[in-house]
Amino acid sequence: MNFPTAPGTTFRFVVGSADQAAQLIRDQLGDRARVLSVRNVAPGGLFGFMSAPRLEVVAQIAGPADSAPPAATPAETEPAASPALRRPSSPFADSPQRLTDLLRRSGFSEKLLLRLFESPAWLTLNELPLHRALVETGRHLRKLAPVRADAAPLTRAAFIGTPGAGRTTALCKWLSAEVFRRARIGHVITAEFDRPNPTGPLPVFCEALGVPLAHFPASTQPATLGAFVYFDLPGLSVRHPADNAALADFLERERITQRVLVLNAAYDHAALRAGYAAGRDLGATHVVFTHLDEVTQWGRLWDYLLDEDIQPLFLATGPSLTGDLEEDPLEAVARRTLPATAPAEEPETADDAAAETAHTFNAAA
Repeated sequence: MNFPTAPGTTFRFVVGSADQAAQLIRDQLGDRARVLSVRNVAPGGLFGFMSAPRLEVVAQIAGPADSAPPAATPAETEPAASPALRRPSSPFADSPQRLTDLLRRSGFSEKLLLRLFESPAWLTLNELPLHRALVETGRHLRKLAPVRADAAPLTRAAFIGTPGAGRTTALCKWLSAEVFRRARIGHVITAEFDRPNPTGPLPVFCEALGVPLAHFPASTQPATLGAFVYFDLPGLSVRHPADNAALADFLERERITQRVLVLNAAYDHAALRAGYAAGRDLGATHVVFTHLDEVTQWGRLWDYLLDEDIQPLFLATGPSLTGDLEEDPLEAVARRTLPATAPAEEPETADDAAAETAHTFNAAA
């Protein structure tokens, strides 16, 4: 069945993978089709929770004079998407699948794979030896990451997150870096609203660092010029957004514009997306991922690292309060999912190339 191809015609379809989306666009819509948006949709029905998420793709037939497509509208449960790249005329389905399979096994989402498929660089990547293709894929993803050179350092920030995400531990890690590495001073404030906020090791840790800890109500402004003020706040609710009203009111009333969302990276994709969406609703400006020592597929974080609206702050890679953190999340995830350089000598066969790549590529079985 061939669909109408009049310029401006828009189509919406749901598929199971990026491969299916690329095949459908190629076969049914032709070379002038372009992707407007991609988002994950949860399957419905009684047993929907047992099924894998699917992709909702919106595509449009471009006119002869059309140039770049409009930006995609971010989905409520997904990181904001960059404008979709125009699909090249060469067929996706004819490209080798080994690169796609490796990326998928490393945790790359179907949404990110489709974004790669839409890139003019994709066909070139698939013409390279496998180990070299992985290196170039890493470089390509780094270019897609938003430039944040002008991002202001944290000075007066609230740490928010779902219960069990390691919010207080993340704050302790950041405090240790502030005091020991950057020689900064400041104080910490804990607060409770309509729910308790266990402080855990925070009081003892602050005392050991020499950082004053106060319970709200207390001064929420820096004590001296250049000092920091960090807030340890109660956990946010994902299932009942109305329960976050007191938290949102506090942030607005105290004019706390820097808001660090803490997420447990070991949670499944649905829980991560829900927590991310709840943090976005509360105006999150930064994100921290914890429990990376329990995660084998770091590639699942790429979607969030490429979000233009929320800046990755650091990755927590262990339970220590004074270390186990990566302050360059983009490079850390690239290092764990894609090799930085190709082997000095070309392997003799494709199987040898895959074996070489296995030493540096984090592909979970």
